Amino acid sequence: MSIAGVLSEKRRGDEERKDQAIRCEGAKEQVQELYRVGRIAGLDVGERRIGVAVSDATGTLARPVGVVQTAGLDKDALDRAAAEIGRLAQEEDGLVGLVIGLPRRLDGSANDMTPRVQKFAKTLGDRMSLPVVLQDERLTSIEAESRLAIREKDWRARKARLDAAAAAIILQDYLDSRP
Repeated sequence: MSIAGVLSEKRRGDEERKDQAIRCEGAKEQVQELYRVGRIAGLDVGERRIGVAVSDATGTLARPVGVVQTAGLDKDALDRAAAEIGRLAQEEDGLVGLVIGLPRRLDGSANDMTPRVQKFAKTLGDRMSLPVVLQDERLTSIEAESRLAIREKDWRARKARLDAAAAAIILQDYLDSRP
């Protein structure tokens, strides 16, 4: 075969690989749309700490990720939470939504934090261009504390992981409530 023939074959092979790559680029989005799957982040928003959790790509299981320390909900909390959500969104599976715990009294009525978290959630969702769901978070910190106490006897170690565990419970409650 001549050099021109070899180059022609190579170009043809390169074009076929490029066509395959273009077809595969949209495959992830098509699968997500078809099966309505994708990772969802969960947040337990507090005055000084924000617990962060994330689901698996199928939207079945939630796991704690960590805690974001802030100077205050009205100070740098929004910027710090947006940075963490942005980091999670940049990972391979990305994010398709946010679930944020909505604080309420035991009787279901709003408390002092309720409107502040609602405002925080709306602003964060707008900034990140992600849909936001507010999920009832009553008693999630108590449940997280009791779950952590089973494995970790040192209360200091539990406290460091408490907000992330509560975020995972909030997110799991949301995932379990979906049809």
